[in-house]
Formats: sequence, C-alpha cells, structure tokens
Amino acid sequence: MAARIAQNFRLLKLRSLANLKVRYFSEELRHGFIGMVGNTPLIRFNKLSEKTGCDITAKAEHLNPGGSVKDRAALYLIKEAEEKGLIRPGGTVVEGTAGNTGIGLAHICLAKGYRCVIYMPNTQSQEKIDVLKTLGADVHPVPAVPFDDPMNYNHQARRFAESIENAVWTNQFDNISNRRAHFETTGPEIWNQTDGRIDAVTFSTGTGGTLAGVGTYLKSKNPNVKVVLADPEGSVLYNYVKTGELKRSDGSSITEGIGQGRVTSNLNGAPIDDAVFVSDKEAVEMTFFLLHEEGFFVGASSGLNVAAAVKVAEMLGPGHVITTCLCDTGQKYFARLFSKDWMESKGLLDAIPEKYRHSLH
Repeated sequence: MAARIAQNFRLLKLRSLANLKVRYFSEELRHGFIGMVGNTPLIRFNKLSEKTGCDITAKAEHLNPGGSVKDRAALYLIKEAEEKGLIRPGGTVVEGTAGNTGIGLAHICLAKGYRCVIYMPNTQSQEKIDVLKTLGADVHPVPAVPFDDPMNYNHQARRFAESIENAVWTNQFDNISNRRAHFETTGPEIWNQTDGRIDAVTFSTGTGGTLAGVGTYLKSKNPNVKVVLADPEGSVLYNYVKTGELKRSDGSSITEGIGQGRVTSNLNGAPIDDAVFVSDKEAVEMTFFLLHEEGFFVGASSGLNVAAAVKVAEMLGPGHVITTCLCDTGQKYFARLFSKDWMESKGLLDAIPEKYRHSLH
C-alpha cells in the first residue's frame, strides 16, 4: 500500500510539472540564452557624477549572458543569416574576431545547434581563447596583420566559410545587422532608461556597430543628442573625425577589440559629432578607479569608455546626462591587465595609483 501511494504521488508530481505553462510566470521571464541578450541595467557612477556635476552613466553590457556587449551583435548576425536563408540547421558560423563577438557567437551556436569557427589575432588574451574552446568553438589564432593583408584574420575567416558547405561568414565589421542590433535594442533602452533626458553618448569602436546604431536611434528621437567617438592609441578614427584624414595616432594600445585602421560599413555614415582621444594611461587609471572606488571589475576598454564619458562631461559642463557602456568583465584580462609584471613590461604600472596596486598579482 505504501509503495502504491508513493508511486501515485510521483505520478501526480510529474503531471503537475508537465502542466506548468509559461503564462503563469512573470513577464520578466527570459526564454533561454537568446532571451537573456539585451535589456541590461543603466548604471549611474556616483563618485564620478559628483565629481563632474553630470550624470555619468553606463549600460551594464558585461551582464549580457555571454559577458559582453558583443552578444547583441552576435545574435543579430546569426538572425540575419537565418532570415536570408544563408545557413541551414546544423550549419557552420565563421567569424573573425578579437574575442568577444566570437564568445557571443559560440554561445548562440550552442543554443541553436550550429558549429562555430573563429579566426582571431594571436595578440588576444589567452583567457578569451580558452573560453572559446570551452564553448566548443574551433579557434584559429593567426598572426596580427593589417586589414589590407590577405592573411588578415577576417579574410581567412571569409575564405574558410566559402570553402565548406552550409556555412556563413558573419562579417561583423561590414555586416550592418551589427548596427541594426544597437538601433533596435541598445538605443531604445538608453532612451527609455534616461526618460529621454540623454544629452550625449560616447563609445569606443571596433566594428562601429554600437556607436552607429545607438547614435542613429538617439538622433532620430532628439537631434541635439551628442554622439562622441572615443578612440585609443594607434587608431585612425580620432583623426578621421577631427580632420577627415585616416591617420593613425602615435603608439599602440593594450585595449582589445577597439580602435581601427579604416571606416567599416557599420561606422560609415554614422552621425558622429565629435571624438575624444583616451591614452592607455588614462584608460588604465579609470579601470582601477572603477574597481576600487565604484566596485566594478571590468576590462580596459570599459575604463576607456568611462574616461571618455568624463571628458565629454567636462566639455559639456555640469547638469548633463552622458552614457557609455561597460563592455565586458575584468576576468578576461586577469593575466595581463591585473598582472604587475605584464603592466610593468608595457610601461603602465605607474598609471595605477599606488593605493590600488595591491589588487595586482
């Protein structure tokens, strides 16, 4: 009798679980990995806001499910390939990436049942490579050469995709579905989260999708919103915005995935009002400030973005709302950015205030 009661209870429990319907849950329920992309919080940095007299804010893009802002582009790159019939079930997604777009693509490929192949410069952090391999991606680190070299990682990715059946090269730099992702998601989120009070946005650019998509959307809502490009050492974009000339700034940057030597299709025609230059020293100093004064463990590109937001605040004066984004987390750069020896080898140890250096290993 006891065994029969126990069996009936188990059957009743199974029937109850089977009858659960999504409609009984909150509207906040996210559906799978893909449902988690976007709708990130908008953060106000308290100390920086008090210091500048402006509201210095950032989209918490490191809280996307794959850990970076590139999850948005990755989703739309695959979405467009599906919409156009460029890939069929069981197909292969191929991309050239410095890391974060690849990580987003690898996650989405797992969720959708695609194979993922990534070509990337061999200058990128080992943490990113290890994550990609853990996610099942076939990773090809190749020598870092300029875009006009046929052995550039992007061209190698394209050729590989063309060489196999049922494969698509997602082409994040020149596929404007990247820009569309931010026009349809990030831009509206910023507008709604600031109640339309946004005065300026500033982002560093690699593909240009975030700056172009967000800028275009916000300008459609209020043409007076300032769109400011933030650029690291060794990139041409600061000079391009300021003078129209594709001339590289001096040096090279430790930041990964940002800076450019050309105007991508995603960036072409973007409504950019101005540009600010942020040195590695400034980016590193802000990265450690964010960690020790605001509590955010992020990478140097995030530090550069926030340093740029402070510069824009100083340009506009008190009383304005400026938004940027935290691109990804600091864990991906632990062996470099948070290594005393590595930072010293790059001549950047002095950029970290003495009181923050205890966090180095």
